[in-house]
Amino acid sequence: MDAGVIIVILVALVFDFTNGFHDAANSIATVVSTRVLSPRKAVAWAAVFNFAAFLVFGTEVATTIAKDVVDPARNVLTVGVVFAGLIGAIGWNLLTFYLGLPTSSSHALVGGMAGAAVARAGFGVLQEAGLRKIGVFIVLSPLAGLALSFYLTLVIMRLFHRVKHVDRLNRGFRRGQLLSAAAFSLGHGGNDAQKTMGIILAVLIAGGHLRPDAGVPLWVVLAAHTAIGLGTLSGGWRIVKTMGSRITRLQPVGGFAAESAAATMLFFTSARGIPVSTTHTITGAIVGVGATRRLSAVRWGVAGRVVWAWVLTIPGAFAIAWLVQQVMGVWN
Repeated sequence: MDAGVIIVILVALVFDFTNGFHDAANSIATVVSTRVLSPRKAVAWAAVFNFAAFLVFGTEVATTIAKDVVDPARNVLTVGVVFAGLIGAIGWNLLTFYLGLPTSSSHALVGGMAGAAVARAGFGVLQEAGLRKIGVFIVLSPLAGLALSFYLTLVIMRLFHRVKHVDRLNRGFRRGQLLSAAAFSLGHGGNDAQKTMGIILAVLIAGGHLRPDAGVPLWVVLAAHTAIGLGTLSGGWRIVKTMGSRITRLQPVGGFAAESAAATMLFFTSARGIPVSTTHTITGAIVGVGATRRLSAVRWGVAGRVVWAWVLTIPGAFAIAWLVQQVMGVWN
């Protein structure tokens, strides 16, 4: 394996690590804000299930990232192009982490890969069908998370309406939230780690180390899950604050509903090979919980900033990767 391929694989794992600490908020914000777990225990809990996800999910999402964003038949995804795409995604992750905005690492990666590929060979190399599928779920994943959590919260309140003391009900759901947080972290690891697997698979195919129809090697699966687990362990505290308390105030009942709804969405999309944003999904679910109380319980100004960050993620990462590819275009 040549040095260029090794360097890009290492950069891909760095991206996976930044994905973990950037998206740690997704996995732990609700369980921390409801004080079910301390921040340190919460990230450890999430990291364990991020890693364990390789035992549950296949590699359908990895195949989508490797082959459905940029046309593999055009031989555009050289080592240099993949490197530029990763730098675009990492750059956007670090910028939004600094600003405390819970944006999508998944869409940053898609934007980065697309930007680098377009800089090399033009817009014709992009896969319209694959990008359309990703684009549809940019809209659907937060809406589905919102609807599911809204409905689940109402069902819970209906089932337990005879419990007169809300504090007693919340105490009961503290244990339930451990399970829902674990399920969400499992879905997060299953969907997000696969995106890095897809990038490494594309590099290995481009470098001639695997056949174009090859699956993801086991060592790539384990490396990707390890990197995202370690990233989650490092924690993304700026974004935790935004997710856990600034959008709406959560109690254990609401935390359980939000995590369960988002986990359901992630399990479904991972099985279907659809790379969705865990950030969008859990944010929508948190808004859904807040909306069951009253619309004013949601801080729409904060939610609006988050939505603008979502809108800008793909073009932002695209622009960074495009510039990087232009600068280093001689390395192809």
